[in-house]
Amino acid sequence: MKYENYIFDFDGTLGDSKECSIVATQQAFKTFGLNIPTEQDITYYMGIPIEVSFLKMSQRTLSEQEVEQLLTLFRQKYKVYETDYLKPFEYISEVIRLLSEANKKLFVVSSKKTEVLIRNLESIGLYQYITEAIGSDKVKAYKPNPDGILSILNKYNLRPDKAVYIGDAIFDIQMAKAARIDSIAVTWGSHSKEALSNEQPNYVIEEPIELTRI
Repeated sequence: MKYENYIFDFDGTLGDSKECSIVATQQAFKTFGLNIPTEQDITYYMGIPIEVSFLKMSQRTLSEQEVEQLLTLFRQKYKVYETDYLKPFEYISEVIRLLSEANKKLFVVSSKKTEVLIRNLESIGLYQYITEAIGSDKVKAYKPNPDGILSILNKYNLRPDKAVYIGDAIFDIQMAKAARIDSIAVTWGSHSKEALSNEQPNYVIEEPIELTRI
C-alpha cells in the first residue's frame, strides 16, 4: 500500500446515509413550509455542509434565524431516522480493519458536525479505528476549502506525499487538490464516475477492497 495516512469523507464514502439524509431533509423542508428538494438535489449536495446546501435548495432567501431553525429541525429528524437507515457500505468495515492492521493512520474529515460524525462512526462500528474525526465545526471554511485536511497534516506532522483523501463527491476531490495531496474517488456514493473523473483524481475505484491495492 502506497500511503501511510488515509483521510476519509464520511457520507457516501464510509457510511451509507443517503436515505436518512433524503428523508430528514424533505421532512424538515416540508415542516418549515418550503419547497421539498428532490432526491437528486439532496444527493448532489451531500458533499458540503447543510449550512450551505440548504440555502442552495431553498426557493427563497432565509434569515439567519430561519436557517438555524431549519438546521435544528433537520438534525432532530436525522437523529430519529439514523438508527434505521444509517449503515456502513458493504465491505467498508473489513477494509478499514485491514488498513488499521497494516498500521495505517486513519482520519475522517466530514461536513457533519463533529459530535454527529463521532456518533455516526460509533454506530457503524468504525470509530475505534479512527485517529481523529473532524467535522464542519472544527474548520474555518467548508469544503472544498482544505482546512480540515491541512489541520490533520499539521497536527500530526504528516508528509503530504504519504497522505490521501478518499471521497465520493467532486467537492472531496477539489479539497484534496487544494491541500496538495492525492485523492481517491469512490463511485458508490453521491456523484457519478463521469463527474468524479472530470475532477481528475489520482484514482477512481468501484469497490472498497481496491483501497488495499493502491
